[in-house]
Amino acid sequence: MSPESRPYAGDRQPDQDRLPVADRLDDDHFPAYTMGRAAELIGAAPAFLRALGEARLITPARSGGGHRRYSRHQLRLAARVRELVDQGTPVDAACRIVSLEEQLERAERANEELRRGEAGALPGRR
Repeated sequence: MSPESRPYAGDRQPDQDRLPVADRLDDDHFPAYTMGRAAELIGAAPAFLRALGEARLITPARSGGGHRRYSRHQLRLAARVRELVDQGTPVDAACRIVSLEEQLERAERANEELRRGEAGALPGRR
């Protein structure tokens, strides 16, 4: 499972009372959506989201009562898997594809940051 599919490092949730509401609304990894609402947003059954958890693509946060909570980032991953499944790709294969796409995106961002850092560190280089 990609680190970005987990809402917070080590599955540790921030103290909800200490985060300003605006910060929570802007946080792409804040677990704001219940399973029912998440499933509705991506046009799938709750069982589909459970299958993504079993495939280890996403790990939803849990509320105090043990209910699953999904972030916007996780919903984007789930929507991409749904798109692939709708095209005939098996769920496990679709999860692997999405995981690899995420890894590629992170590597491309890291490369771009390195390029920008090198350009700024070397005189006369653009």
